[in-house]
Amino acid sequence: MTAAVTAAKPRLAVELALLIALATVWGASYTFIKVGVATIPPVSLIAARTLIAGLVLIAVIRGRGLRLPRDVRTWRWFMVQACLNSAIPFTFIAWAERSIDAGLAVILNSTSPIFTFLLTAAITRHEAVTVRKLVGVIAGLAGTCLIVGVEALGGLGRDLAAQLVVVAATLCYAGAAIFGRRFKGLDPIMPAAGSMICGAIILVPASLLVDRPWTLQPSTASMLALLGLSVVSTALAFTIYFRLLETLGSVGTTAQAYLRVPIGVMIGVVFLGEQPTATAWIGLICVIIGVAAMSLPARQRGATSP
Repeated sequence: MTAAVTAAKPRLAVELALLIALATVWGASYTFIKVGVATIPPVSLIAARTLIAGLVLIAVIRGRGLRLPRDVRTWRWFMVQACLNSAIPFTFIAWAERSIDAGLAVILNSTSPIFTFLLTAAITRHEAVTVRKLVGVIAGLAGTCLIVGVEALGGLGRDLAAQLVVVAATLCYAGAAIFGRRFKGLDPIMPAAGSMICGAIILVPASLLVDRPWTLQPSTASMLALLGLSVVSTALAFTIYFRLLETLGSVGTTAQAYLRVPIGVMIGVVFLGEQPTATAWIGLICVIIGVAAMSLPARQRGATSP
């Protein structure tokens, strides 16, 4: 095996581990949001989420001795990324979760790799649109459907507006995954921080006007959920996210949307003693196949094996 191929394997293992970590912390965000919106209105919850995450990331940047970009063009890109990846979809999902379960929001949002693949195939073509990736998209969606089962989708059709809003948020995420590729070359923490700051610039004034947050009386549970949402599921998550956009690409990175569902199944097995059905286990295998098909790089021609 060549030295290049040997060196690539540990790097790929790290990226896949980060993909699983991203799926886990973003998977937790739906529960955080559900708890948060119980006593904090959606706009104020997401305004606080982006503001706290932005401040945490700025502190990390300063602690590392780095400086945010200062050119207008980069900040214009940060603003577009904020609209696609935080301000709009975060608020949409928070609003929707006032009336639909967090689990259903995860399920609907897990289709983002499909939109990313379709946008890539139809418009941007910034990545190779291969049969393998198409198979990965289909396998991941099929696996997700098998895992959640027909019963879990019983809520579809009720609260249709909320469900459509989550789908719209998913489309935003797909666009963000493609647009975010233009930050290649920047330290991943820079677009993470820049987009959160821009998101706060959009949402904090809206919160002040719409919700008058000084009149709110959030519960302790909602405040703790907001803290977890901001630090873990936003500041940490987006730093990982922008790194993966560079290493795995748009379609590969959005594959974590499928991983959220089997991760939820495994958490239920370990901590709640749940026993998934045989169909769910088959679905889990489909998801793993789908993620592998979308994430693993094509084998280099000419590479030798032992």
